[in-house]
Amino acid sequence: MKEVTTVGQTVEEALQSALQQLDTTEEQVEIDVLDEGKKGLFGLFGQRPASVRVRKKADPIEESTAYLLSIAAQLGVHPDIQVEKTGKHVRFSLSGERIALLIGKRGQTLNALEQLTQLVINRYSTDFIHFTLDAENYRERREETLVALARKMAKKALVTGKPVRLEPFPSFERKVIHKALAENRQVRTFSEGKEPRRYIVIEPKSV
Repeated sequence: MKEVTTVGQTVEEALQSALQQLDTTEEQVEIDVLDEGKKGLFGLFGQRPASVRVRKKADPIEESTAYLLSIAAQLGVHPDIQVEKTGKHVRFSLSGERIALLIGKRGQTLNALEQLTQLVINRYSTDFIHFTLDAENYRERREETLVALARKMAKKALVTGKPVRLEPFPSFERKVIHKALAENRQVRTFSEGKEPRRYIVIEPKSV
């Protein structure tokens, strides 16, 4: 139940009845006063009850969870979702059978789902929420892979004495590579190209 219409002798009485039925608080609802009511003559004649329509405000996490589950279901996957909320950051962690379908090749499906769900969660939030979507700790494993790649390609650049151009990566993965080599005094990294084909170049500092 997300919306009810109630009556009472006063607006406040009608409101409290609605909150009780919805099992919520006044801060979590939107209120429309349909009729402020009218006291009857001598408390008897012409009396009219007050009425209100009260509906629950959309919850960003509930809405984004439902959206993500609906998309997953269309792919034939029914994951469990663990939600972690820290300040204005929300992290969804997916687990269950056939999770690989939600990750996709090199995380492309997971990245797309993250971007779409980010839009949904902020559509229903008054403050911007930083959203992260993970599945079976894929993000951590992917970061380890990128760090290993960065170090390997840095060595190649030093051995050949020539710049090494990596394949295109999304911006947050490029940041991982830049960070991995930030303290390497023998090479420098920079990005070239335009999204979504932007890539990293690793070159010896002597070049």
